[in-house]
Amino acid sequence: MTTKKDYNLYRSDLFRHLDGIVTAPAAYALHIKGVTAYLLEQQSCRLSELTAGFTANEGYLNVALRMLCSQGWLEQSIATDGSDITYTLNDSSAIAFALFPLYEEVVNLQKYSEKFGTGPFRMLEGVFKTFKNNYGLTATDDVLKNSIQEQILKHIEGVILGPTLVYLAMGGMFHKYFMQASFKPEEFHQNAENFKRVLDILSYFEFFTATNGTYQFTEKGLFYAKRASAYGVTVSYIPTLRKMDELLFGNPTAAKDAGDGNKEGHVDRAMNVWGSGGAHSSYFKVVDEIIIHLFNKPIEEQPKGILDMGCGNGAFLTHLFNVIEKQTLRGTMLDEHPLILVGADYNAAALQITKDNLVQAEIWAKVVWGDIGDPERLAKDLDKNYGVALGELLNVRSFLDHNRIWKAPQPQTEARVSDSTGAYAYEGERIPNHLVEDSLLEHFERWAPYVSKFGLLVIELHTVPPEITAQHIGKTAVTAYDATHGFSDQYILEVPVFSNMLAKAGLHPDKRLGQKFPNSELASVTVNLFTR
Repeated sequence: MTTKKDYNLYRSDLFRHLDGIVTAPAAYALHIKGVTAYLLEQQSCRLSELTAGFTANEGYLNVALRMLCSQGWLEQSIATDGSDITYTLNDSSAIAFALFPLYEEVVNLQKYSEKFGTGPFRMLEGVFKTFKNNYGLTATDDVLKNSIQEQILKHIEGVILGPTLVYLAMGGMFHKYFMQASFKPEEFHQNAENFKRVLDILSYFEFFTATNGTYQFTEKGLFYAKRASAYGVTVSYIPTLRKMDELLFGNPTAAKDAGDGNKEGHVDRAMNVWGSGGAHSSYFKVVDEIIIHLFNKPIEEQPKGILDMGCGNGAFLTHLFNVIEKQTLRGTMLDEHPLILVGADYNAAALQITKDNLVQAEIWAKVVWGDIGDPERLAKDLDKNYGVALGELLNVRSFLDHNRIWKAPQPQTEARVSDSTGAYAYEGERIPNHLVEDSLLEHFERWAPYVSKFGLLVIELHTVPPEITAQHIGKTAVTAYDATHGFSDQYILEVPVFSNMLAKAGLHPDKRLGQKFPNSELASVTVNLFTR
């Protein structure tokens, strides 16, 4: 039986694993290039100085250095006007920097493991053997040093376990058949010998017990198997992390360029969607409550339907329809008051998948191309082609506003002092934080006329100031969010900053209905219904 203490420990390790998947490649790249040695010499450096001295891409270098702050190994200070950023050593810096060479093997594993085949497997075995010996590290009388050694070993453990768990989960290993009884390796994988060695690695971490050639999940193993999707989103960005050297000191579009017209180079999108689906269920419960509230109102006060901006594969739209049909007043009168459903996406492939899935679910909806940055065009297209008024619909979106294509705000607010601590970039160039705020404000000002009647239902991702993250290692996945989004040109702001920009656009949350996760200063996800 998993106790609460066990649960908290496993959950903490999961967060530390996610930290490691993103921190290892960035920290090792900074070490190899000599950036960390230079910081040790200078004690304090401006970002512009480091950019010039190491011919770096300033935006991505800033993302990497801020990650070290979030791990507690540096201190960040942003100039009031946003013109530069200073990074300063603290008591942990020298200890941590000296251990960065330990990341070498797992960073090479990340680079080599584009396919989970024989070659990467052999490398995984080699990394595991070194890891079992703790890289020669031993406990000392220095409490801080011991803590940092443990932190980095957990990072390495995360690079070993995270991708392995994701690949196994997506391949069906964590099906209830295997969870509920003992099994032999050949029942799951045709290459039983190699798979047995993977199971032996996982058994070392106490995920399985082995008896006479059969394996069975432990309580710890079941905990992680049921939460394998929590690793999915971070692991899906390993294609970006593999290009860390180039992102920081070479071609800033190296990860994106690895794709083609049919494939994104910087992310494994199928894995990303799988991971997102597993991780977001708790947020959808709050969304359901809001949907039920709105569609239980008198019919004249209800939206005519729903627009899902960034509909992806149509799953969210399908879910919302089912909630309305089965749990609301509107669901009892769909014949008299049909629900207008619109799925909009920028990606043509996503639109086709949405159409197919909605047809299979026997749900009638309009599926259209749309750019979240251009609601005016979307409104005109809906009116012209379908006679649908965008403003008569409830507008919803899930983790999308931060992923809009960067457009410099026009005009820019003079002398705005930003409240954000985030690190933002577009194709390697640093974007000052006040411009990110201006851009978000401009973005929601475009949407405000179309959501004034029935509101804007938003699930959004956020960053957290690095000094707060550093104080809560093992309690948040924010470092992983900052890295995956920062290196792929996405713009997650702190909860208060995000809310402030919406307020300036005249959009305010219904505080009775919204929620943040967790409900503390570590909040990295919010669900809100904004109305004008």
